[in-house]
Amino acid sequence: MIDALEPAIEAFEKAVQEGCGLRDAMRLAEASAEQGMKDTIPMVARKGRASYMGERSAGHQDPGVTSAFFLIKTLREVLD
Repeated sequence: MIDALEPAIEAFEKAVQEGCGLRDAMRLAEASAEQGMKDTIPMVARKGRASYMGERSAGHQDPGVTSAFFLIKTLREVLD
């Protein structure tokens, strides 16, 4: 989940510091979370339930980070 939440928070904070409004800041946070989610595909899971798969987890998007992304996406949609 951290792989989506951390870049989203960083992007949101940076956007706010630069004077972006809430909606624009959330759009940037969502985009950063989505990239963080996609970046998990080649990784081997070391934490959570996906870690039980070991090396077989590589090549699959992490389900925890996917759920975190959907939370951020839904928040952005509600704000729009």
